[in-house]
Amino acid sequence: MGRLEVRVLPRASREELAGFDETGRLRIRLTAPPVEGEANRALLRFLAARLGVPRRRVSLVRGESSRNKVIEVEGMEIEELRRRLGD
Repeated sequence: MGRLEVRVLPRASREELAGFDETGRLRIRLTAPPVEGEANRALLRFLAARLGVPRRRVSLVRGESSRNKVIEVEGMEIEELRRRLGD
C-alpha cells in the first residue's frame, strides 16, 4: 500500500492538483469547505477519480481535522501514486 502526504487547500474556486511542495507533500485544492468532514470526503473522491481506482481503496490514515493529511491507497505503491499524480 502506498501512503501519500497531502496538504488540502479547501474552499478553492476549483478542484485541482497544485503540485508538490518542497517537503514532497502533494497540495490539492478542493471546493468543499472544511466543515463536518466535507473536505475529507471530497479529497478521497477526488484522489480515487484522479488515480482511476474505486473510492473504497482510498482511505484517510491521519489528519482528519488538519489540512495536512496522510492518504493510503490499497494495491498501489508510492512510486505509482506519484507517477499517476504527475510528480
